[in-house]
Amino acid sequence: MAHRIISQVVFTGARVFGRAFAEAYKQASASQKYAAANSSNPTASNSLSSAGLTLDEACRILNVSPPRGGQGNLDIVHERFKRLFDLNDPKKGGSFYLQSKVLRARERIEMEVREAREAAEREAELKEDWRPRMYKG
Repeated sequence: MAHRIISQVVFTGARVFGRAFAEAYKQASASQKYAAANSSNPTASNSLSSAGLTLDEACRILNVSPPRGGQGNLDIVHERFKRLFDLNDPKKGGSFYLQSKVLRARERIEMEVREAREAAEREAELKEDWRPRMYKG
């Protein structure tokens, strides 16, 4: 009698484990297909600092003009960010969601300005005919 109960418990456990394993495999396969589809679409990728915001969306959120050639007025961006961030403070009855959108918009604009400035500095360095130092030993 005891061997019957033990075998029933073992078979039931194996069946449950098998079903769970099959379901996990299905989910992993679907996740892999989804990731492969999104990796081929560069507009679907999210960077950490921008959280999927485009530069246009970020400028509309903060109501500023897009930076041109790394020449963005970051003082206006910071001023509008501070005002909107404080207005949407959850402790004052604001929305955490809107506050995070404002933060991501500022980060996106700063990232664009920083990348444009770095590119301009590299170009300027190349135009100056930069040459490495030669050491004679």
